Amino acid sequence: MKTTVGFIGFGNMAQAMAKGLLLKEVLPPQNICACAKHWDKLEATAHSLKIRACRDARETALHSDIVVLAVKPYLIEEVINPILDVLREKIVVSVAAGLTCASYDKLLLPGTAHLSTIPNTPVSVGEGIIICESDHTLSDAQYAQVKEIFSPIGLMQEVETKHLSIAGTVAGCGPAFASMFLEALSDGAVQEGLPRALSYRLASQMLIGTGKLQLQTGEHPGSMKDAVCSPGGTTIVGVAALERGGLRSAVIDAIHAVEHK
Repeated sequence: MKTTVGFIGFGNMAQAMAKGLLLKEVLPPQNICACAKHWDKLEATAHSLKIRACRDARETALHSDIVVLAVKPYLIEEVINPILDVLREKIVVSVAAGLTCASYDKLLLPGTAHLSTIPNTPVSVGEGIIICESDHTLSDAQYAQVKEIFSPIGLMQEVETKHLSIAGTVAGCGPAFASMFLEALSDGAVQEGLPRALSYRLASQMLIGTGKLQLQTGEHPGSMKDAVCSPGGTTIVGVAALERGGLRSAVIDAIHAVEHK
């Protein structure tokens, strides 16, 4: 594939995306470049991934067909202002939370093709989610090009602007919540004598399998739960304990807390 992707900012999320693209062999390393504030750290990371380290945002943009803006939202305007002319000739994909199509209409030059997204960290292993705002300025061909590049590393889900925040919370904060549940499952297993590494392995695969089962069947999670709960069996005893502990309300409260922080 001849498309080149450049990351302006190369923190955790940008690195996760780059690793996913390399793992899934979507692009060869020479088709990926990045710039970041700290050159020594960037150079070491780029070397380990065999991608190109660029000195600044202009160099990155000039060598890219798709430019991924991956700096903190409050830094976006400062970073892109000197390269607005270059960006007008590129496909701009933002991963800066909170900046919508309307935001970039004001920040970028007229005619710039841009799309706002919210990826999550599992894109690094090709099992992520990339929330895409339905409002964007990409042509059909440009949007198809973006999907061709990024869909191999995660489910690309288009949502309306009004749902961008909550969709991003579920997809973006969810890995932290799921990791806490995974750790709790492991703690319970270790308490009962199972080795830690084995408990993590079993819990992680269980989460992967359960998620894939729901995606493939479209079955209601309640029905999936019921299918495992035999009358008077072991699973329903555990489900009852989770209900007493307030698992559902705790998760709902966590989502509410993020959205109303």
